[in-house]
Amino acid sequence: MGLEIGIGWLTLIMFGTLLVLLMAGLPLAFVTGGLACVFLFILGDERALNIVPSRIFPLMTNYQLSAIPLFIFMAAMLERAGIINDMFDVIYKVLGGVKGGLAAATILASTVLAAMVGVIGAAVVTMGIIALPAMLNRGYDPKIAMGSIMAGGTLGILIPPSILAIIYAVVAEQSVGELFIGAVIPGLLLSGMYIVYVLLRSFINPQVGPPIPMEERISTAEKIKLLGNMSAPIILIALVLGVIFSGVATPVEAAGIGTFGAFIVAAIHRKLDWQTVREASLTTLKASAMVIWIMFGATIFVGLYVLEGGQQFVQDSLAATGLGPWGILILMQVLLVVLGMFLDWVGILLLCVPIFVPIIKALGAAAFGLDDPNDLVLWFGVLYLVNMQMSFLSPPFGYALFYLRGVAPPEIPMTDIFKAALPFLALQIVGLVICMLFPQVVIWLPNIVYGP
Repeated sequence: MGLEIGIGWLTLIMFGTLLVLLMAGLPLAFVTGGLACVFLFILGDERALNIVPSRIFPLMTNYQLSAIPLFIFMAAMLERAGIINDMFDVIYKVLGGVKGGLAAATILASTVLAAMVGVIGAAVVTMGIIALPAMLNRGYDPKIAMGSIMAGGTLGILIPPSILAIIYAVVAEQSVGELFIGAVIPGLLLSGMYIVYVLLRSFINPQVGPPIPMEERISTAEKIKLLGNMSAPIILIALVLGVIFSGVATPVEAAGIGTFGAFIVAAIHRKLDWQTVREASLTTLKASAMVIWIMFGATIFVGLYVLEGGQQFVQDSLAATGLGPWGILILMQVLLVVLGMFLDWVGILLLCVPIFVPIIKALGAAAFGLDDPNDLVLWFGVLYLVNMQMSFLSPPFGYALFYLRGVAPPEIPMTDIFKAALPFLALQIVGLVICMLFPQVVIWLPNIVYGP
């Protein structure tokens, strides 16, 4: 028989060791999985190791998760086909004459990009390579330029088809389609807030975001022709999201349609060759394998913790704080933001969601002024997604900051990148608070589509 350790100490030892190993730079997937196996053996006997296959198998056979490689492949194909460059070019020429127009164009392009690419790194890096030099050459303030790229890039978490939303729905045993639809309005709300902020800043102080010179502007007829070039990828996005929202197809089937569509779009743009397909497949393999391995590791880790009574311990600890339902919800959001500074999004999701969702369900819909328990879970899911966006921008370890560092000119110091993120981080906090105080922002659209 294994050791008997009190749950309080076990929490401290398990999560403490996890933190130390992660800070030592070891990969999350193998740290969580490896630690879980070690603790299983210490706490139980060899039979306790049976929890490993029993936790992994449901994930291996989960139909919903097959949407992840398909969406990543669709994004990789569109990126390889040079569509993202074309798209920025179009939006940039259409909006370039406005003060702050390029920064607004960047955020707008990122919003459209988010609907193609469910992966964050790709959006930030791509826009960093294309949009940052374009803005700096036109005399933009580097902070506005970099902030708009990072903030726009993180919209991929929220705007469907988001990979994070698929994993969240699987872990929280929720409908992927509902979560996608619930995230639409908050996603557009944040995108709109970023654009308004950038345009206002440039309007007040034109030095921050000067309009492009007259000789680079184009006529209305040319603008319409340019928009025509973008019709294929935009029709593809509309089709993929349309079949999900109308309930004609599940997200997995929609991902299949999207992947097939990406081949056609690449062919239209004359970029469909063996090299493109090979590179897109490799990108997909790397990204999907990373996500799945982290899921395997974290699910064993959390499974063991819950088995040892961790769920109850966290619930009792939160109840003991004496905070009401809203206090507990706010505490959870703060915890997520703090974790977001150190861990990556898949890790946070798999460590927190299995513990948080049952607690929120136990508090009940009525505690938050909602009528339907389904609405409660959906609302919490979207709050979680909005929160995860903040983790990408929050110094010191926000991923978007480092993605941008990789492509920004060397003379821009890291402190400037941090400072560039702060106003957008503040806007995200405002967005999160709006979604918390007005659950209808999240629930309204899914209720219309799926019926209450």
